[in-house]
Amino acid sequence: MADDDSGGGESEHPLPPDVSYDEKKMLLHKLDSLSLLLYTFLLTLTVVTIWLFKHRRVAFIHETGLAIIYGLVIGAIIRYGVHDDYQVSRLAVKPVNPQKMHDQLSKGGPPDQLYLRSKGEVEIEEYHNKTWVYDFKGEVKDAKESEIDEKTTFDPEIFFNILLPPIIFHAGYAMKKKYFFRNIGSIFTFAFIGTAISTFTVGGIMHGVTRIVPNLSNVTFIDNLHFGALISATDPVTVIAIFTDLNVDVNLHALVFGESVLNDAVAIVFVEALKDYEENVATCITTAQNNCDYNMWHLIKAILDFFGIFGASFLVGSLMGCITALLTKFTHIRAHPLLESTLFVLMSYSTFLLAEVFELTGIVAVLFCGICQAHYTYNNLSRESKDSTKHFFDLLNFMAENFIFSYIGVSMFTFPKHHFDVVYISGAFVAIFLGRFLNVYPLSAILNVGRTVRISGSIQHMMMFSGLRGAIAFALAIRNTVSESRQMILSTTLLIVIVTVIVNGGSTLTMLNWLGVPTGVLEDQAESDPIVNSPLHGGYQSVEEGQAGGSGGGENGSVGSGPSQQQRPEKSWLALQWAGIDNKLFKPLLTHSNPTLMDTLPNRCLPIGRIFTSREQLLNHPMMQDKEGTSSGDLDSAAFTSVADTVPLGQGASLKGAQGHI
Repeated sequence: MADDDSGGGESEHPLPPDVSYDEKKMLLHKLDSLSLLLYTFLLTLTVVTIWLFKHRRVAFIHETGLAIIYGLVIGAIIRYGVHDDYQVSRLAVKPVNPQKMHDQLSKGGPPDQLYLRSKGEVEIEEYHNKTWVYDFKGEVKDAKESEIDEKTTFDPEIFFNILLPPIIFHAGYAMKKKYFFRNIGSIFTFAFIGTAISTFTVGGIMHGVTRIVPNLSNVTFIDNLHFGALISATDPVTVIAIFTDLNVDVNLHALVFGESVLNDAVAIVFVEALKDYEENVATCITTAQNNCDYNMWHLIKAILDFFGIFGASFLVGSLMGCITALLTKFTHIRAHPLLESTLFVLMSYSTFLLAEVFELTGIVAVLFCGICQAHYTYNNLSRESKDSTKHFFDLLNFMAENFIFSYIGVSMFTFPKHHFDVVYISGAFVAIFLGRFLNVYPLSAILNVGRTVRISGSIQHMMMFSGLRGAIAFALAIRNTVSESRQMILSTTLLIVIVTVIVNGGSTLTMLNWLGVPTGVLEDQAESDPIVNSPLHGGYQSVEEGQAGGSGGGENGSVGSGPSQQQRPEKSWLALQWAGIDNKLFKPLLTHSNPTLMDTLPNRCLPIGRIFTSREQLLNHPMMQDKEGTSSGDLDSAAFTSVADTVPLGQGASLKGAQGHI
């Protein structure tokens, strides 16, 4: 390549190449450290302020809102108050072969790498006939930024590969599953149908806006639909935290939390399906095929892609959770809690990577992996590992979430490719309001036809209010900012996230009081712990039954809560069917619970049942416990004989045959 000089200061006596390289690397290391120190300081400041607010009982703002506000302040200081001496050096280059560049751009877009070659005419002898390689970073249209600006702007893949997985896994692992599964039908309706309604509502309205305004004509329908999908990902972390602190109505908590968890996954899969849809049409055009317009076949293929990606990601996550449960059940690794916890973390994170390798959605996979880990693997862990994994993911979730919100604030000033359009931003706020409205109220009316515990008007209003946007929407928007329309989408998304988190999150308590939503509701004791599965014991109950027998709250085990009485919806048909399969097959297979597979499988399957029955299950079998009570724990052959006489045909022989393994 030939190069044109366009900046970058030079000294009269240039340093030798090796010294210059070391000096540049040292400077970059210093700036990297400064950037990390900046975000560490932001998190520290947020934590100290949170403590102060809790100490003074200030509840008008949540830590995520604080993180954004502090990020905005620091971002403004970096942009307008920090002037580092070292500016980014740049060279404008042109290709040696312009036709080759044209072919590359027309077929595959911008090249992944550029080679800068210096020929013999360079005056500095040490740089004669050298070649340097530069990686593609993206479009920078007349962007003026210093090195510190660049360092405070992270690679979008950091969000998807490092920060988002622990947040999503924690949502599944710490889920209060009892009321989640009691409301599973409503949650799935809001998460799937509601997200689709919101996506197409926002996309359709914004497409109309871009067609009316001449300067927005470059924004395509797919761009608007992409914006509708990513902005439909709700992230009411602020509202959920306040719900938890105030012990609001558990059905409201379950609906808002369950919808947000699943609709994040649905929104991500929507975005992936739209990307595949756009790629299919673009491939058709570049290969000069006929009938390349958007047609019904492309739409059907996009719908199939959506369900295929979601279903396959669900299977990968569930399968990895089950494999981890089997490993912890049969390897006795619980004798070494450090190894056990390490295995648990590695298997959980590898779920995300495995799904991404197979071009699925790692976020969906890691969510359902977290649910499976909490439902099955957690029961096989030692007490130390239970505590350490719970606290570890609590910590990761808190730090990753607040880091992202701090970065959102900082990037408002340091991101070099912002494109704000007043009309598009105004239309976006109206569109997300209408999309949320059409999501909550019509679906609630339909669901109330079949629900025994109705979704009241106050709960519907609170769900409408709880549609904050956050980390997922931002991460999806920042992932691709190559075109001007995608840059405008990112800038609009940033504003929506900041406004909804600060305004809606800050006024949640006021809204709860104004709507009269019940607070101070006492939950079942098991629900006070994020991990509701009980440890190893013979009477492992289903997630729906939990501690119903011990709650002492009446016929349905409900608990009085001051002026209001706790309302528990009946188990849905789906929950009832799943509970039966879970109790008879998956819990005996994947945990140390009783009854064992030898009790639940048909007699002809007893050998298989014995293989997947652990020593702990046999020792904790009710018949073994009864015999221990009469024989002071002596497990002799006579004991097994008497046990065999009391169990169904074929199962006594199985227990007797298990004697040698105990």
